[in-house]
Amino acid sequence: MLKKISVQQVRIGMFVQSLEGSWLAHPFWKTKFLLQEPADLDALLSSGVPMLVIDTERGLDVSDARPTAPPEQQVSPPTAEPAAAAKPKSEDQRAPTSMAAEMARANILVNRSREAVTSMFGEARLGKALDADQCLPIVEEISNSVSRNPSALISLARLKTKDNYTYMHSVAVCALMVSLAKQLGLSDEQTREAGLAGLLHDIGKMAMPMDVLNKPGKLTDAEFNVIRSHPVRGYQMLKEGASVPTGALDVCLHHHEKMDGTGYPKKLKGEQISLLARMGAVCDVYDAITSTRPYKSAWDPAGSIQRMAQWAGDHFDPVVFKAFVKSVGIYPVGSLVKLESGRLAVVSELNAASLAAPVVRVFYSTRSSMPIPVLTLDLSHPSTRDKVLSRETPSDWGFSYLDDIWQQPGGA
Repeated sequence: MLKKISVQQVRIGMFVQSLEGSWLAHPFWKTKFLLQEPADLDALLSSGVPMLVIDTERGLDVSDARPTAPPEQQVSPPTAEPAAAAKPKSEDQRAPTSMAAEMARANILVNRSREAVTSMFGEARLGKALDADQCLPIVEEISNSVSRNPSALISLARLKTKDNYTYMHSVAVCALMVSLAKQLGLSDEQTREAGLAGLLHDIGKMAMPMDVLNKPGKLTDAEFNVIRSHPVRGYQMLKEGASVPTGALDVCLHHHEKMDGTGYPKKLKGEQISLLARMGAVCDVYDAITSTRPYKSAWDPAGSIQRMAQWAGDHFDPVVFKAFVKSVGIYPVGSLVKLESGRLAVVSELNAASLAAPVVRVFYSTRSSMPIPVLTLDLSHPSTRDKVLSRETPSDWGFSYLDDIWQQPGGA
């Protein structure tokens, strides 16, 4: 039986069914779990969560609760609606915001999501079956952030280290999948499934040997064959879990398939690959090549888009890739561009109505070969006479601090 109780009534041995409030407002990545550790109890009591629901059939009841605690409320059993059914979104949760306004919230969400995925994947490595319902609050918060401003979360999730790559890659691909799904006009339910698929697509890497997964040098043929088994291993892991939708299973198994049939593990070709898996292929590759990994440095965002455009048709579905470019921009946030004025600038925000005219932060003069005071320019504004002349490769200029520039709050 489900009961709603005050947080002061909680004790070790209770099964927590749900916590009141936003996923970001409590300290646990799960919303359903058996409370076993004193540290978790202390964290819950100090979290500020006022009420929660317990399942007395899966854990202890409140028969010996504190006399001063408010009486528990019996809760009706869940309806037969799908577990992934959407909760109504308030205007505040999804209303569009500027890049600057979303950055602070996105930064908190990125850090919290990384912690959640690290815990979730750690449990998977230990052989614990995954309950996909537990991941839905993460996907919902990421989806809300993407609705408010897609560039903020996607750009921050790109800034990963080689040590946390596997976990942050899953967060980033989740956000990219949600953004792409919205660009393709998919329904809320399909968008949610796309985000969940992105979050779980690489869970099979938890079955890979750590020394191979994190090897800093080139893999041997034998090691590469081991890594190539991660889609099948991940599919098997998700099949053993609970509430994993078909689309997430499909993306996990087929996100390395290619349109020309040269991918793996099944060498599927063209329309044999589902739409979600074709989306997953694009999002997976983009985040992989724009991230620092144990064995390679990151490519710049605009250069990555240019290279991927050359692979469309053979590797990627051209229609899906075109929608992807619209979702992240011709010059994604963080790209280095040269303006007609001879100045260099970093893209700091996209203009959805004019992808070739983003908001940039000018910081360097090629004429004087000197840094100049940072100036924010909206290249789409009628009063702005400058425009992008070309994309530039940061390494060619010796710039290693571009991410610090576009992340600066405000601007002149």
